[in-house]
Amino acid sequence: MYQYDQYDQTIVDERVAQYADQVRRRLSGELSEEEFRPLRLQNGLYMQRHAYMHRIAIPYGNLRSDQMRVLAEIARVHDRGYGHFSTRSNIQYNWIQLEETPEILRKLAAVQMHGIQTSGNCIRNITADQFAGVAPDEVVDPRPWAEILRQWSTFHPEFAWLPRKFKIAVSGSKEDRAAVQIHDMGVYLKKNEQGELVADILAGGGMGRTPIIGAIIRKDLPWQHLLTYCEAVLRVYNRYGRRDNIYKARIKILVKALSPEKFSAQVEEEWQHLKDGPSTLTQTEVDRVSQYFQPPVYEKLADTDASFEKHLLENRAFARWVERNVRPHKVEGYSSVTLSLKPTTIAPGDATDAQMEAVADWADEYSLGEIRVSHEQNLILANVKKRDLFALWEKAKAQGFATPNIGLLTDIIACPGGDFCSLANAKSIPIALAIQERFNDLDYVYDLGDVSLNISGCINACGHHHVGNIGILGVDKDGSEWYQVTLGGEQGTGATGAHLGRVIGPSFSAEEMPDVMSKVIDTFVENRHEGERFIETYNRIGMAPFKERVYASRQPAHA
Repeated sequence: MYQYDQYDQTIVDERVAQYADQVRRRLSGELSEEEFRPLRLQNGLYMQRHAYMHRIAIPYGNLRSDQMRVLAEIARVHDRGYGHFSTRSNIQYNWIQLEETPEILRKLAAVQMHGIQTSGNCIRNITADQFAGVAPDEVVDPRPWAEILRQWSTFHPEFAWLPRKFKIAVSGSKEDRAAVQIHDMGVYLKKNEQGELVADILAGGGMGRTPIIGAIIRKDLPWQHLLTYCEAVLRVYNRYGRRDNIYKARIKILVKALSPEKFSAQVEEEWQHLKDGPSTLTQTEVDRVSQYFQPPVYEKLADTDASFEKHLLENRAFARWVERNVRPHKVEGYSSVTLSLKPTTIAPGDATDAQMEAVADWADEYSLGEIRVSHEQNLILANVKKRDLFALWEKAKAQGFATPNIGLLTDIIACPGGDFCSLANAKSIPIALAIQERFNDLDYVYDLGDVSLNISGCINACGHHHVGNIGILGVDKDGSEWYQVTLGGEQGTGATGAHLGRVIGPSFSAEEMPDVMSKVIDTFVENRHEGERFIETYNRIGMAPFKERVYASRQPAHA
């Protein structure tokens, strides 16, 4: 993992001191809330419904065990004993006192973390594949490139006040696990026919009020030009993006208005002023960053382990967990483990301080001190020996981290919703919990196979509901909370790419949602061909059978 040098540490330490003085002036009344607001947002501090929410950056979802322990300490000392891992691979604390935030940032700076650019109209936390560096299908490790983009974009003076927030994802595998197509800008790293590293650049993706799948605007970009081309994209957006209407300010609106072809032409024209300039990457610079992402020293192990195989045969619960939560590793004898943050009765993405401490301990004991955070709001131990899987499983069970539901219906992605967020129209967490409770039979959920269910509490779509096989959106109807359901979305992990879900029809009350989900799943089960996934059945039979079943004998009161 990347290690701060003296410049990195100085920058972060100076930001902490600067922010501490800003908080002092706010508490003394020297700064009004209006004056303080842009200053706190630059450090990830939001005012939510009940308290301040502090968002902490986890670059491309990678954590060391010592960093996780500090996150646990913050949850225990400064919050209510838990944190929320978000779809941006960040962590959020929902019950923060303003006067304690400088100390929080000081603790973070001591382990090379911060809250910089987790808010505001700037380049946000850059995300990547949670299995980067260990996935068998990986062409190139995307993390050095994500880190290069992070260093380039942090405090970039030209892009500190964009028309709207800007999100970047990087993937270097055959399977897109970073949801690249739904980002403002995406980077697909690959090798060309000559074996040279190149990138396909996408722009104009995003969720929210106008969901759009990103379009490729440049194919086979040589790696040396990654920063200059990204700079050209941002310059065009900065110049022509809408600033008169917050709802039309994202880059996706500009790309759609111009067409991807015309937007690409403008970027190419701008790039001519930047190409081969000072931001052109050199092998020396790439090597400087890449040294922190070299593969660790793995033990030479057989690909099979007798004790592991014995536990698989004798323990059905363990075997099921392995099937759903354990993935192949590029090194023989190792696996990658996803720890589910989606047990029944717990808000998706939440982890207690004790759980975070436990994960840090497991990382040290079983996974070379490293932890990953996925945009699906789960935690990953990327380098676990197969012979250690059973011991890890037993410890994870004791902490409530061993639910075998990764990729299943109850592995729900959900934003904090109206319980916390001041932007939300409706609550997300109670809907997620009610659905998890309805489908609490693990055997049944297991037999359903892969089904993604995503929930957003408002049109900003932080829960990525547009690309869930089943999506739920909270909407406000005459001051009441209602829920719109979409079907057929995909985040783009397969060969067919990302797809946006379609609205099934009029919205539903909170009380109706468990029954609605039951009817949707019943329709799938009745029409499913053997071995079919939910999305395959939906694509084959279409919306009509689901809609007919859901609205049978119902007279909806709201559109």
